[in-house]
Amino acid sequence: MTFYDEVGGYDTFQRIVDVFYREVAVDPVLKPMYPEEDLGPAAERLTMFLVQYWGGPTTYGERRGHPRLRMRHVPFHIDPDARDRWLAHMRTALDEVKLSPLHEATLWDYLERAAYAMVNTFEPSGIGRVPSSRPTLEHRIPTESTETE
Repeated sequence: MTFYDEVGGYDTFQRIVDVFYREVAVDPVLKPMYPEEDLGPAAERLTMFLVQYWGGPTTYGERRGHPRLRMRHVPFHIDPDARDRWLAHMRTALDEVKLSPLHEATLWDYLERAAYAMVNTFEPSGIGRVPSSRPTLEHRIPTESTETE
């Protein structure tokens, strides 16, 4: 039996995601990352991802391929404040779903690690998508050719 089965399957993950996006919808930092018309599809993608990750149907992979979480989140300004808000909304969702202590701790451990891994800037400015002109790490580190110019 998988974790997915043990916690109640698809319905449990859908409830978690529904509560999470209910909270995101009123968050002044996270909401701009999701245009109003995109909340539904974003919720569907997150549900499919969590379901697949925890042992349910592989619909996410069939539709979207490999998750590539960091790559998919690069266009967004994810600083520690955004991470902490994301985690707070996930905490609310887990608290409302009321999983067993072992299942809750297991899922929370994963969500925390994933949230910390998504941080892509420590610059506190900006909300929503990162401008395409944002300097990359390569632009900030001198190379041999730029050191000699």
